[in-house]
Amino acid sequence: MNVTIYDVAREANVSMATVSRVVNGNPNVKPATRKKVLDVIERLGYRPNAVARGLASKKTTTVGVIIPDISNIFYAELARGIEDVATMYKYNIILSNSDQNKDKELHLINTMLGKQVDGLVFMGSQITEEHVEEFKRSPVPVVLAGSVELSGQIPSVNTNYEAAAYDAVKLLIDEGHKQIAYVASPLNDTINKEYVIKGYKKALMEAGLPVEEEFIIEGDYTYDSGLEAWTKIQQLSSKPTAVFVNNDEMALGVVHGAQDSGVKIPDDLEIISFDSSRLSLMVRPQLTSVIQPLYDIGAVAMRLLTKYMNKEEVESSIVVLPHRIEKRGSTK
Repeated sequence: MNVTIYDVAREANVSMATVSRVVNGNPNVKPATRKKVLDVIERLGYRPNAVARGLASKKTTTVGVIIPDISNIFYAELARGIEDVATMYKYNIILSNSDQNKDKELHLINTMLGKQVDGLVFMGSQITEEHVEEFKRSPVPVVLAGSVELSGQIPSVNTNYEAAAYDAVKLLIDEGHKQIAYVASPLNDTINKEYVIKGYKKALMEAGLPVEEEFIIEGDYTYDSGLEAWTKIQQLSSKPTAVFVNNDEMALGVVHGAQDSGVKIPDDLEIISFDSSRLSLMVRPQLTSVIQPLYDIGAVAMRLLTKYMNKEEVESSIVVLPHRIEKRGSTK
C-alpha cells in the first residue's frame, strides 16, 4: 500500500499539518521537528501526492506541451528550450505528439486540460479557427511556439519568416544566381504559405527575376522528400544553379541526391537551408543556413507562459526573435 501523509504524521508523532509544512518547505517548523519528519519520510519512502496537492492549491505545477513530431530535430530543439525553462521555474512537462493531425491536436488540447495542467505550449503547422476557439475557451493560458496564428489573438513566439526567406534568396542572387529553386514545406502550411514563399518571391521580383512556378517543389519536411525534390529538379527543362530549402532534413536529401548524381556542392550547385539545426553541421559540406533560434523560441515561449500563469506583466504577447544567416560550405 502507498504510504500516506497520515502514516508519516503518526510515525513522527506530529500533526499532518506539520508534515505538510515540512514537505512544502515552510520555514515555520522547528529544526528538530523538521529533521524528525524528514527521517520518517526517508524511512517510509513517502512521496507526496501531486494530484492531491494540486487539488488543494488549484495548481498542479504541470504544463502541457503539444508537438507535431518529436522525432523531427526542429521540434526536438524547441522542446529542449521549453523543458529547461520549465525546470528553472519548477514546472513539470507533459509532452504529447500530435502527428500534425488536426483532430488529434484538438483531442490532445482537451486531454491536457482534463489533466488540470496550469498552461499549454502548442506547436502546429496550421492553426485553424477551431484551434483558436479551443484556445480561447481554455481556462489556462496558451502560448504558441514556432507556430503562427494570423489574427494575433493567441500569444506566440516566432521569427520573421518572410524576412528570413528574403535574406536567404537575396544572398544567392547577390552571388550571381538567376535560377533559384525552392524546396518547400507543404504549401498549405501557414508559415510557408503566408511568409516563406512570399519572401522567396519578393527577393526574385526585386531583382527583376521571373518567378518560375516549376521551381517551387513541395516536400513534407522529411529527408526522403528532399531526395524526391532533387529527382524533380533534375527533370526540369531549365536547371537551377542554386536551391533554397525550407528545412535542414530536406536539405540533406537534396545534398545527397545531388552528390549521388555527380553534382559538386558548392561548385556546381549552391544550397541554403532554413533552420540551422544540428543536422546542418552533420553533412559535408556543412549547410549555409538561416539560423532560427530554435532553442530560444521554446525557452521564450515557456517563459512567456510562466508570466501568464503567475499573472506577471507581459509587455507583448507576440514575440519575434531575430534571425541571421550562417555561411558554411554549401555556398561559395
